[in-house]
Amino acid sequence: MIVGMLCGVAPVSAQTRKVQNRPYIDLRAWHYGFLFGLHVQDLELTNNGHLNLLDDGTAEAWFADVPSYSPGFNVGVLGEARFTNELSLRIIPTMYFGDKTVVFQEQQSGLHTQQTIKSTYFTVPVDMKWSAPRFNNYRPYVVAGVVPMLDLTVKKQKELLTQRLDLCFEVGMGCDFYLPFFKLIPEVKFCFGLPNILVHDRSDLIDKNLLKYSQAIDAANSRMIVFNLYFE
Repeated sequence: MIVGMLCGVAPVSAQTRKVQNRPYIDLRAWHYGFLFGLHVQDLELTNNGHLNLLDDGTAEAWFADVPSYSPGFNVGVLGEARFTNELSLRIIPTMYFGDKTVVFQEQQSGLHTQQTIKSTYFTVPVDMKWSAPRFNNYRPYVVAGVVPMLDLTVKKQKELLTQRLDLCFEVGMGCDFYLPFFKLIPEVKFCFGLPNILVHDRSDLIDKNLLKYSQAIDAANSRMIVFNLYFE
């Protein structure tokens, strides 16, 4: 009989709600926060197999790729406007500091060279956030939005030259954790550049031998994977 009573109580106790930390924080019409995070930058390159004619009558074909990633860091601030209990609008001015390394390889000879593209992005993501109902002290959500980007460190006289302005579509997911004194929000996002940011007009080049690298590529689209920790 006692065993039966315990079995009946166990499922009920497993569903018992705990005391909620900061129970009214999500009811504010507008609230703020800040973020620290890590990210990796990438370029989706479209090679075209362009043949570069040499002085001896032979031709070479160069191909480019970003074979590996190095982490960068990002900092920013968060402003969130509440529409309904489940839906809110977020504006997140953020600075990204990082780089990506493009490796160029000639198809026949195997000769290769590389270019490290350092980027400092100033971005203003505008996201819609859809949240599940809060349970105890956590609340998962998904986000989607657009990210205008300005690269503050574009350098000329290199193998590839990219546009300063870019626009990304981003999707992600995270979870609000309600702590006694603040809300902690881990989040992962995936960013996909929409326009072709490769500059084909290379009138900036003094060494015209570098033209073969940009001529071998039709398009370059930015990519990023971002992990953020928000504090509200």
